Order: sequence, then structure tokens, then C-alpha cells
Amino acid sequence: MMLHEDLTKRIIGCSMKVHSSLGNGFQEVIYQRAMEIEMKYYGLNFVREMEMPIYYRDFKIGTRRTDFFVEGLVMVELKALIKMENVHLAQAMNYLEVYKVKIGLLINFGSKSLQFKRVHNNKLDHDLHD
Repeated sequence: MMLHEDLTKRIIGCSMKVHSSLGNGFQEVIYQRAMEIEMKYYGLNFVREMEMPIYYRDFKIGTRRTDFFVEGLVMVELKALIKMENVHLAQAMNYLEVYKVKIGLLINFGSKSLQFKRVHNNKLDHDLHD
């Protein structure tokens, strides 16, 4: 079984409901607001636009907001793009590494059918085994 599989399935289910209701073509913030309503409806606990610090060699060099941090376990990044590119996946993986979060979801509402990728922080597993 995948880590946090039940939780990620519930989040994906919420995004499918939002996409089937709204379709594609809206700005990211519209999907973000709809996801907030849908996840509350399904009893998921989350923080929206959670500001997280970015460190380099123990120095805080900036912050970045993640769209949703669900149940304190899964980072969710929303997009409203015609096509999701590898750069977006790489960006999501970087965020997981910087924030030391194990699992993330990259969800794209911008295409005709909903796109989602489950992102895993391999670096965290590697660090745990060293």
C-alpha cells in the first residue's frame, strides 16, 4: 500500500468532483476556492496558502506558499494549465524536499480531463536510511 493512499484518494476524489462541476478554463484561484469548499464538505482538515520557510545551510532564504497542506501530511499544488509539463512536476518535488514532506499531489484543472500526479519525496527516504 502507498503511503497516505486513502487520504490522497479522497483529495483526488474532491478534485474530480470540482472538475466535473466547473470543467476547465477558469483561473487557478477559482479551483482553489472550490477545492476548499469540497474538502470541507468531506471533512478533510487543511491549511490553505500555508506559508512555509525555505532554508539553505540553516539560513532562511525565503518563503513559499503551498496551495493546501492536508491533514498535516499531504502537500497539494493546484494548476490551471492547458498542459502540465515536467517542470511543474520537478517544482512540486523540490517543494516536498525543501519542506521535508513525504507525499504531495500535483493537480491540474486546466485540461479537458483532470490531470493529477502523486509526488513522492525520495530524498526523505534516502535520508532516513543513511
